[in-house]
Amino acid sequence: MSVHDLIRQLPDIATVRRVSRALAVLDLVLCEDPQSRYYVFDARWSETEEAALMNNGSGDAYSIVFSPDGVYARGFEHESSMSPYRNEFGHTWPGMFDGLPAEFHQAMDEPAFADEDGRRLVTTCFWRRTDDAEWSCGPVKNVSDDGAEDLFDLVMDSRPEAYLTFAEDYYERALDLEAVRYVYALMPLSEYVVTSLNPERRLADLTEEIAEIGYPRS
Repeated sequence: MSVHDLIRQLPDIATVRRVSRALAVLDLVLCEDPQSRYYVFDARWSETEEAALMNNGSGDAYSIVFSPDGVYARGFEHESSMSPYRNEFGHTWPGMFDGLPAEFHQAMDEPAFADEDGRRLVTTCFWRRTDDAEWSCGPVKNVSDDGAEDLFDLVMDSRPEAYLTFAEDYYERALDLEAVRYVYALMPLSEYVVTSLNPERRLADLTEEIAEIGYPRS
């Protein structure tokens, strides 16, 4: 599945934001070590923006920046032939940003999404303005290994069951599906839900990070 297929299956902006926030809270509860978490959500990315971030610790990452103008998303699959380290061009794959609205150019040039030499770390990119009826991407060709499906699978498949399958494998523990569903609905976090997911975690210890995510608590 390439980015062209992905954008046809992505849910709307509100769902992508909700799921992204839920993924970050679930990883926060399940994993005490910040360096070992896949998913992060920063509700204070800037004065007007929020950002959902993924890093698998092996070189693959994504960022989804939410602003009043809409959403800009980029993903980086380090083994992709489209990587600036592997492609024949030595830089961003042709067509990647063609058609990108001016509102998202600042996010495109965000230093956090580039290497120390300023090369953009991107093998897939898509966007959607607030008033758009669908997601868009540049006219990239030969993108079969752009990483779109693997990077954004839990955003595309917005079901709690999808996260359950991922987390039980990654964290090697059985999870309470009802608790996962509760978080996916963005219901106020309670002590019961936290301990149902991870008996070793306590709500009081998560207050600051929950606020950073912008998730409601009881």
